[in-house]
Amino acid sequence: MLKKVLVAGMIVAMVAAVGCKKKEEAPAPQQGAQQQLPGGHPPMPGAPGGQQMQGGQPGMAQPGGAPMPKAGTLKVVVPDSVKGKWSAVKLIVEDKASKKRQEYSVNLNSDFKVPNTNLNISVGDFMPDFRMADTITSASNQLNNPAVYVKVTENNAEIFKGWLYSKFPTIHPFEHPKFGISLKEAVAKKG
Repeated sequence: MLKKVLVAGMIVAMVAAVGCKKKEEAPAPQQGAQQQLPGGHPPMPGAPGGQQMQGGQPGMAQPGGAPMPKAGTLKVVVPDSVKGKWSAVKLIVEDKASKKRQEYSVNLNSDFKVPNTNLNISVGDFMPDFRMADTITSASNQLNNPAVYVKVTENNAEIFKGWLYSKFPTIHPFEHPKFGISLKEAVAKKG
């Protein structure tokens, strides 16, 4: 009986010791260091203060860890400094089987049927310096973080909608078993 009481007392003491242990804090990220998200993604481009996508999933974390609304629910605001300055984007379409890549220049706010495929690309707004907070906008007219909004349909069924980033092509990429689509660059409006 005495043994049982001693064992029970030791268990209570160990539980109390573990329960009182101060939680270890994760080391603070170094200033200027490139942080990585789960899956090897860099911080979400355009996130205020370099905020990261929460859990490596679409939507960024606000200060305090609360998720921000997904891009599809945010209002898009093209600043006056950007309006009318860009006429088109150059998209690269890759045939994954043949490893052939073809470049196409597509006007902003227009549709483009990819030759020899059932893919149609609707090109929307272009942001030369993409930023996402309460709205989606461009911080300037400089090509600091170029992004274009596209919708892709195959056989008239929507299979993708979102932003393609020329400097961060692996962030929310267009994923398809046969084809790849990426943003190469923007075409400035002449005159």
